[in-house]
Amino acid sequence: MRVPLNWLADYVDLPADTDPHALAAEFAAIGLEEEDFYGPEVTGPLVVGRVLEIEKEEHSNGKTISWCRLDVGPEHNEAADDPKDPQPGEQRPSRGIVCGAHNFVAGDLVVVCLPGAVLPGDFRIAARKTYGHTSDGMICSARELGLGEDHDGIIVLTDLGLTGEPGDDAIALLGLDQVTLDVNVTPDRGYQLSMRGIAREYAQMKGQDFTDFGSTDVAEVNAPTADGYPVVIEDVGPIDGVPGCDQFTTLQVTGLDPSRPTPFWMQRRLQQAGMRPISLIVDVTNYVMLELGQPLHAYDRALLAHEIVVRRAEAGEKFTTLDDIERTLHPEDLLITDRGVTGSKIIGLAGVMGGAAVEVNGQTTEVVIEAAHFDPISIARTSRRHKLSSEASRRFERGVDPKLGPVAARRCADLLVELGGGTLSPATTRYGQDPEPTVIDLAVARVGDVVGVDYSADEVTTLLRGIGAEVEAKTADATTAGTTDATTLTVTVPSWRSDITADIDLIEEVARTGGYHRIPSVQPPARAGRGLTEAQRTRRRVSNLLASDGYTEVLSYPFTSVKRDDEFRLDADDERRKHLRLANPMSEDLPLMRTTLLSTLVDTVVRNLGRGAKDVALFEVGLVSTSAGLPTRPGPRHLPGYHPSEAELAEVYGSVPKQPLHYAGVIAGNVELPGVWGKGRRAEATDVIDTVRRIAAVNGVDVTVVADDIAPWHPGRLAKFVLADGQLLGHAGELHPKVCENLGLPARTVAFEIDGDALLAQTDQRSWAGALSTYPVSRQDVALIVDADLPAATLAATLEEGSGEELELLETFDLYTGDQLPEGKKSLAFRMTFRAADRTLKADEASAMREAATALAAERHGAQVRS
Repeated sequence: MRVPLNWLADYVDLPADTDPHALAAEFAAIGLEEEDFYGPEVTGPLVVGRVLEIEKEEHSNGKTISWCRLDVGPEHNEAADDPKDPQPGEQRPSRGIVCGAHNFVAGDLVVVCLPGAVLPGDFRIAARKTYGHTSDGMICSARELGLGEDHDGIIVLTDLGLTGEPGDDAIALLGLDQVTLDVNVTPDRGYQLSMRGIAREYAQMKGQDFTDFGSTDVAEVNAPTADGYPVVIEDVGPIDGVPGCDQFTTLQVTGLDPSRPTPFWMQRRLQQAGMRPISLIVDVTNYVMLELGQPLHAYDRALLAHEIVVRRAEAGEKFTTLDDIERTLHPEDLLITDRGVTGSKIIGLAGVMGGAAVEVNGQTTEVVIEAAHFDPISIARTSRRHKLSSEASRRFERGVDPKLGPVAARRCADLLVELGGGTLSPATTRYGQDPEPTVIDLAVARVGDVVGVDYSADEVTTLLRGIGAEVEAKTADATTAGTTDATTLTVTVPSWRSDITADIDLIEEVARTGGYHRIPSVQPPARAGRGLTEAQRTRRRVSNLLASDGYTEVLSYPFTSVKRDDEFRLDADDERRKHLRLANPMSEDLPLMRTTLLSTLVDTVVRNLGRGAKDVALFEVGLVSTSAGLPTRPGPRHLPGYHPSEAELAEVYGSVPKQPLHYAGVIAGNVELPGVWGKGRRAEATDVIDTVRRIAAVNGVDVTVVADDIAPWHPGRLAKFVLADGQLLGHAGELHPKVCENLGLPARTVAFEIDGDALLAQTDQRSWAGALSTYPVSRQDVALIVDADLPAATLAATLEEGSGEELELLETFDLYTGDQLPEGKKSLAFRMTFRAADRTLKADEASAMREAATALAAERHGAQVRS
């Protein structure tokens, strides 16, 4: 919110010498953080000048210039030294200036920038030779002074309703010496998006009274009449049972003079507040909105049909807003329509933006002023749905004072009567009743307990009254009412503070307005905890393992598209294609929630490769969304501030999709980097397969590894991991060549993805009972020839079973397929480590255990010992 300090001074006692930076620091102390300063940008001599003579000169470049003589005051007038003067060297009380504009005549008062001045953009003015003259300064346009975009003509003061004498300071005359402070308004404090709201904050901060032009005690309002402009409210509140419009006021002003311009003082204030002056009627509605915080709309009475109707849009209905964009409407959009005998037309998206059908124009002489109150949620959804944010929607979606409409409408009408020469019609429409105020009981002792400052009841009362609340003491003993002995206060919340719904909100206001600097900085002692949960320890073990293996953890947005499913070559009936579609996606290209981590993790890999990384190993821990078990109807909605019961919470959680936790990793390029130790090694499917095996092992979980064929992996280089209870843990292997080509990944990129929730649900099978054996080990190697399609894990499990309890470790160290083996066969070599707990094993004992294992393998799988 931009706050012109000269405008703020209309409401409060603001000293002329106020340091804006000091004021910004004071505002920050009560929660209004400074964003920027817009201060004086013009320095040096800028004065009023009277045009004495104008001589038009045509030059060879085809341009006609005005050679002007100007009276800029005795202090600034100089002798002329131009060779074209009738009497060279003659002393004249004037200055000669070359000007390219032609919208002024002799006798006009203009703004003259003299040598030594600096204009916005660090544009320095000096005398210079041009077109055969010495131009001793510059006659200024609005754009050159930062007063607007008009650059076709210079400023004529009488056109702005200003006057002065040659030599007068034009900086003060045009308000170029004024400062505007831009403060950040948080979304829950919509009342601060107005000069009225900022003035209230300043007055309380300084302990002053302020002039509240939004109060019915100060401002006049019109009583409703039977002949008011017809208004029909047809909305029945389809959003959470709350009506979209509960207040609607109209006033009519007739006999306006369409030639009347907006006075300069109002134009200047609008510019300082960040708005562009347009026309008198539009400028007045914007001015009152900035002043009081109530958005207004003015309709050309001659273009309206019969009655204004507020209703919801019909599905597929279209409307062209003032920005000339045709928008397809949603049934939740609240509309302002004009209904007549021959039909109706949409004249505005309620609270967001109007249309051109009944827009005021240069011939408008009668207007209908609308001041309505709309549901903040409805306006916010419409604004976001159409990606259309306006000054009006910013205020409505944050909450506008429901009692402000009649006051703002009358304030707007009075300004139009004063500045536009119109007449206020007594015909007034008032729909709706003022809402009942919120009343909250506040225990004084609780304020100090929460904030940590010892506030008295009188101080709490004063601070709460400063925000506009009505406060009464409520005690058991009537004799102490109104004194510092009061223990409970009954607080009636002002209508503009919709954010205050409970006593904790009042406590926050006491802390804020009483000064944050008073709150002690005390480090609260940490409560004794129970340590990490088992699930937290498991997640940490997995992440630490991946990080120690050289993976870098990343986070990616969980949004994807059907295109990514196609790039992954997923089958048409693949469950992973059943996405949840977002109603309001961040990007139209990514409207779906991901069902796999890999679908978004690969984007991060590609981005890193595109930035020059050659060898990338990334992993991500995140949620995926599934449509499994999703109810057919949405869950319950509760109003802000409502605390649902356990049953209601369960119903809410049951209405959202399941989001299991997944781990995924990708390696592109080398897994072992080249160096003095060698050429390095590219990542293979076995690297990620081993990663998943060790994830299971470090958590004491048994897995079975089998071959599989599922996108997006290579069917011959893919491992499927199945848990002991039959649940699928995940997959690991090399991505399909076509997938790598589709995504722009290097050939033979490998990846894994596992279900973290399935892993967490398993019982740790590791046993820590028993003592470590101090006896030496005995190692035996064996190579077995088996069918090529027999999984190595299946053969290893058989060997473990047949070896007996003394088998400590079984390792696969070689795989051979070649001409020396029969077709369809492979050779797997294992190293078997035996150790006894009570003795040193003899070689023949270890050999017997090995032979027992190979015998079982031969029985079950037809394994043959390879010599």
